[in-house]
Amino acid sequence: MKNVAELAALIGLERIEDNLFKGQTYKTFWGRVYGGQVLAQALHAANLTVPEDRVVHSMHGYFILPGDTSLPIIYEVDRIRDGGSFTTRRVKAIQKGRAIFNMSASFQIREEGIEHQIDMPNVPGPEALLSDVELAASFKDTLPELYKRYQTPRPIEFKPVERVDFLDPHPHQPMRHVWIKAKGEMNGLPSLHQEVFAFASDYNLLTTAILPHQDIVRFDQLMLASLDHAIWFHREFRMDEWLLLALESPSASNARGFTRGTLFNRKGELVASVVQEGLIRVRHEKLHQQ
Repeated sequence: MKNVAELAALIGLERIEDNLFKGQTYKTFWGRVYGGQVLAQALHAANLTVPEDRVVHSMHGYFILPGDTSLPIIYEVDRIRDGGSFTTRRVKAIQKGRAIFNMSASFQIREEGIEHQIDMPNVPGPEALLSDVELAASFKDTLPELYKRYQTPRPIEFKPVERVDFLDPHPHQPMRHVWIKAKGEMNGLPSLHQEVFAFASDYNLLTTAILPHQDIVRFDQLMLASLDHAIWFHREFRMDEWLLLALESPSASNARGFTRGTLFNRKGELVASVVQEGLIRVRHEKLHQQ
C-alpha cells in the first residue's frame, strides 16, 4: 500500500449479513496478517453497526492466533448494548472457523465536560527529521530482513526524533518519540481517522521495549508478536496532519514487553493514548555479550 487511499480501501468491508462482514487481507512479506490491519478492520466493523452520532472512545483487543494472508477475514459483531449515551460492541475476527482476534469497543455521544491533559514533549518538529525509511539505510547490509521490512511501501510516514541503532550494543532508556502522518489527503468522518490510527498504532511499540536490552540481545535474535492492544480516543484529530507519538516502556518480564504511548497534534492537544503488551522471545539459546 502506497498511500492512505489504498489503506481506506483495505479497511472497507463487505457486508454479508447485519452483523457479519468480510475483509480483504494485505499480503505482508513476513507471511502473517499485520496486527494493525485487524485492529482497523475490526473497529470499522463495529462502526458500521453504530449510529453516526456516537464515536468510539476506547477499544481493547487480544491477538489470539496468527492470521493467514492468503485468506479473507470474517468479522462478527455482537451488539452488546445500545444505551442512552453509550454503545458497546464486541467484534470477533475469524479465519478457518477459528477466532484470530477479539475486540471490545465503547462508543459515546458527544458531550461537554471538564478537561485537562499532560503537556506535549518539547521535541524537534518533523520538518527537521529523516524518515525511518531513510534511516534504515544504515543497517541495509547487517540486518537485511529488517531493512526489507522498512522498504515495503506503507501508507503511513514515520519520522523518529531519536535515531535508534538496532546494532548498537549498549542499553538505552525505553523511551522514544515518533512523528506520524498518513500519506495523502483524507476526507470522511472522524471515524476513518481513528481507524487509520488503529492501523498505524501497531508500529514502534514493541521495538521501544527492547531498547534497554541491546547490550545482551540483538533485534534479529528476537521473535516479536502483539498480544493485546488498547486505544483511548480523547479528542478528534486528522491523520493527514503530523501527530507526535510519545512512547515509553515501563516494564518487560516473562517474555513480554509493555509499552504505552500518547498522541499529540501540532497544537499540543493530547488526542489519543495507546498501550500494548507483546511477546518478546529470544530465538537463540545464547545471547551475544557486549
